[in-house]
Amino acid sequence: MTNNQTGKRAVVLGGSMAGILAARVLAESYAEVLVVDRDEVLGVDRPRRGAPHTIHAHALHARGHLILEELFPGLTDGLAAAGVPSCDLGEMHWYLNARRLKPARTGLISVLAPRPMLEEHVRRQVAALPNVTFRERHDIRELVPSRDYTRVTGVKIEARDGGTGEETLTADLVVDTTGRGSRTPAWLEEFGYRRPDEDRVKIGLAYTTRQYELTDGILGGVPSINPIASPAHPRGAFFGRSGPDLVNLSLTGILGDHPPTDEAGFLEFVRSLPIPDVYDAIVGAKPVNDPVTFRFPASVRRRYELLPAFPDGLLVLGDAVCSFNPVYGQGMTVAAMEAAALRRQLRRGGSPRPAEFFTEIGQIIDMPWEVSVNGDLDFPGVEGHRSIKAKVGNAYMARLQYAATKDPKVTEGFMRVAGLLDPPQALMRPGMLARVLRHAVRRPAPGKSWLEREPSSGVTARHLG
Repeated sequence: MTNNQTGKRAVVLGGSMAGILAARVLAESYAEVLVVDRDEVLGVDRPRRGAPHTIHAHALHARGHLILEELFPGLTDGLAAAGVPSCDLGEMHWYLNARRLKPARTGLISVLAPRPMLEEHVRRQVAALPNVTFRERHDIRELVPSRDYTRVTGVKIEARDGGTGEETLTADLVVDTTGRGSRTPAWLEEFGYRRPDEDRVKIGLAYTTRQYELTDGILGGVPSINPIASPAHPRGAFFGRSGPDLVNLSLTGILGDHPPTDEAGFLEFVRSLPIPDVYDAIVGAKPVNDPVTFRFPASVRRRYELLPAFPDGLLVLGDAVCSFNPVYGQGMTVAAMEAAALRRQLRRGGSPRPAEFFTEIGQIIDMPWEVSVNGDLDFPGVEGHRSIKAKVGNAYMARLQYAATKDPKVTEGFMRVAGLLDPPQALMRPGMLARVLRHAVRRPAPGKSWLEREPSSGVTARHLG
């Protein structure tokens, strides 16, 4: 796939989604691309030790879907042939503040593949490229700098079986996609550079996930039912098809209110959701595994774009730069946008320039970071500076979300922003503003949960046994 060759070898550290996408675009410009991962990754379509969070709810939304379709033509059709569902993002059953948004035909596709299955699908295509090789089950020891530390010239790795000892891979470019545990900040410090500053928002989030057999009627023909956590109803869930024969339920709890893994506690947490639909669906369903919890203490953004100096021959992308609150579903799409930015740099000719690359991906990150952080700061228990802009934005979003329960055009606009196709400012355009204020001049009170609305209903009595 090398058309205008930029260099002889690029090495990608990490074989998850960000690394796969980086390898795909690098293969167009480098004679050889090596992908290094500590796990066995080829042919693996199940959660693995190095990525245990992938069992939890994931979806590829809107902008990310468009980029992956460009990089892997026919992606959606191929996944569909494997039994992976997809649907219009606006036609899922979304609940905000215990109220269902009006469904809307947006034309934005959401692919509901389990993340390991999606990764395996695209990883297989990347591994099939003639100039890409995966070095599985290798630990990454350290970067190799030039004598004057102005550039990175390679990386030292070691096979996990310990049989061959340490090996140095020389490289024209090393790309770190090793996620939240990235050691690049420490390596920079060892080389005499500054560590990047970090923006951190502590949210104390946990997912607890369980999967069920897909049977007729479990979802009532709906692709996904998603009661999203809000300050008034801080417990949430993502419940939907995740393959040809599975339904995935991921419960979310913030600020230490973590969904339990024992049978009774898990079911009680589901029953406490603001709507009864999820409990109704699973109370008689057949689980295929035990509940599993993944904790996410804080959203973290490393500000590489603000560093005064950075060595050539090294880039960082994906969660290694910014790890978002996963409730907002932004991670894979932002990684795809960063890979597209890397592709644009390579197509301009010459080796990627770190300062330019970090500036560009910093601008990419700005929008989803603002959306997720402002959303988190709407929860009173989340610590952080609440600017006037954030307060005004959250007050307006409460009105917009209420208006979306009345007007499908508002739902469509909201989904375009959630899917990272439009900036948040699009929701303030005159036409949208008029639609919102038509339904919510004042900030509406949150809707009541189903238990508050029907404390003595037959449904509740049945749920309580």
